[in-house]
Amino acid sequence: MPVAIDTSEFTYLPSQAESLGVAAPSVERLDLPLADGRSVSALRFGTGAPRVTLLHGAGLNAHTWDTTVLALQQPALAIDLAGHGDSSWRDDLDYSPRTLAVDVAAALDAWTDGPQLIVGQSLGGLTGAALARTRPDLVHELLIIDITPGIDVSAGPAALREFYAGPTDFATRDELVDRAMALGFGGSRADTERGVFLNTRVRPDGRVEWKHHFAHLAARTLAAHDPGAPARPSLLHETGWDDLAGVSAPITLVRAARGFVSPADADDFQRRVPGSRVLTVDATHNVQETAPSELAALIGAVSPAASGM
Repeated sequence: MPVAIDTSEFTYLPSQAESLGVAAPSVERLDLPLADGRSVSALRFGTGAPRVTLLHGAGLNAHTWDTTVLALQQPALAIDLAGHGDSSWRDDLDYSPRTLAVDVAAALDAWTDGPQLIVGQSLGGLTGAALARTRPDLVHELLIIDITPGIDVSAGPAALREFYAGPTDFATRDELVDRAMALGFGGSRADTERGVFLNTRVRPDGRVEWKHHFAHLAARTLAAHDPGAPARPSLLHETGWDDLAGVSAPITLVRAARGFVSPADADDFQRRVPGSRVLTVDATHNVQETAPSELAALIGAVSPAASGM
């Protein structure tokens, strides 16, 4: 199928598909108005009904899954969590998994016609657990990528804190690319340029800013591994264990060998979530970007074959 392309958002897909030696799917941007005046946005890949829904991590957006979806070659839905990508920011600054899961449920009610394999990376994984607990009708299996509730990810936020410590707007995207590469984020310059382009926007005054709200709330969000309180949990609060305990669907944890989840964390996960399985991939925390083909193979092994890519 030809790629449904405009001159910006989907510009990179044909070359990404060519580099993988696969056909480029049709893709469209979806937007759903919500009752409170906000909206949730997503990318729908392929023409068939999706059976795979992808939830990104903090500070990312639906495009983080592009290469993984190309390698998967199945219809898929990649959702921008609230405060990220093209989804609305929240005035109350509540980006905890249980709150994010409410928007995800609304999106699945609108855009899917059957239970999904929910694939969630980092914050998206904990959001997937909250979704699976509260709306089991929407989830037939849960794949959590490189996160566990209550985990100490202080090494990651330390680097992010430096990255976001400066201004929140820039004269050009090249400034952001240079800064990201200097601090060790991204891979090749071309890959970093693509990531920055898809995660920023140009304001009416010509300045470039991050799309995600987290870049504008650095002090708050980069302390997300702090325990918080049950009534106002942080993003990684241990209440996530309660969500996992209430999930009836099969659960798999994908640990990145060079990511946030240690072997001890993975053992603790299996102890706390009886019947779960743990798989390890040679990748960094953003597995979908650093090992997309390997991750696509894992997803494909779980998801029933679907047509309409």
